Amino acid sequence: MAAMKRLFLKASPLPSSAINCLKRCISTAAVSETTKSPSYPLGSLPPRSDPKLRNVQWVFLGCPGVGKGTYASRLSSLLAVPHIATGDLVREELSSNGPLSHQLAEIVNQGKLVSDEIIINLLSKRLEAGEAKGESGFILDGFPRTIRQAEILDEVTDIDLVVNLKLPESVLIEKCLGRRICSECGKNFNVASINVKGENGNPGISMAPLPSPPQCVSKLITRSDDTEAVVKERLRIYNEKSQPLEDFYRNQAKLLEFDLPGGIPESWPKLLEALNLLDYHEEKQSAAA
Repeated sequence: MAAMKRLFLKASPLPSSAINCLKRCISTAAVSETTKSPSYPLGSLPPRSDPKLRNVQWVFLGCPGVGKGTYASRLSSLLAVPHIATGDLVREELSSNGPLSHQLAEIVNQGKLVSDEIIINLLSKRLEAGEAKGESGFILDGFPRTIRQAEILDEVTDIDLVVNLKLPESVLIEKCLGRRICSECGKNFNVASINVKGENGNPGISMAPLPSPPQCVSKLITRSDDTEAVVKERLRIYNEKSQPLEDFYRNQAKLLEFDLPGGIPESWPKLLEALNLLDYHEEKQSAAA
């Protein structure tokens, strides 16, 4: 842990309380040193541990709007581990009118990435709250986004698996521009109807709209940062930084790249299959019936 503290102090003048909280909280959620994942040959993936026997420590990567939150949330419910989305933490801080809200509003509305210092502080607060509730294991969504963040995370815990969700950029833009949020219940919906024909050996992609219930229709709003210019800028910045991060985890034999074949009905069972969780999901469904 001392190495992690040195890394933080060298990289950024972060408050020591945030550093210590991040170390303590992730260490609490992490599995013990004796159960860390061994190394695996480059190009292969570690065998999936039975989620009934241990808590997973996963990271979800993917461009803004790809659906990290949707699938991470579903896996969180299936595996009974917290889904921690830094995007949600930022939006909660924005709506709180706290000390960071004005600074964050300017960053988000310009499509820029939030600084490491702010993200670490928000993540530390969330982990501390989870620690108090006895949470164990996690699925991180939106962190890490840079090599520096990944190195920091490696110093405090051993990530089991990194899932990289992928969609063509044209689909991502259309999907982001179709996002809607109910201003009352806070749930997310999408008005986009996406149909991309397969060509040059690439399969077609079809995504039906995700309609809101009648009581939400009149309350739907668009996120202030879901404009075409901002979405394209977010994708440009993400793509610029994502390749080194993907290589970082690929070299650790922890990266699972998953091309989404469509919407939730098409993608969810295939993702479970890729994660060797399809049988486990069916067992839980049968037990609940």
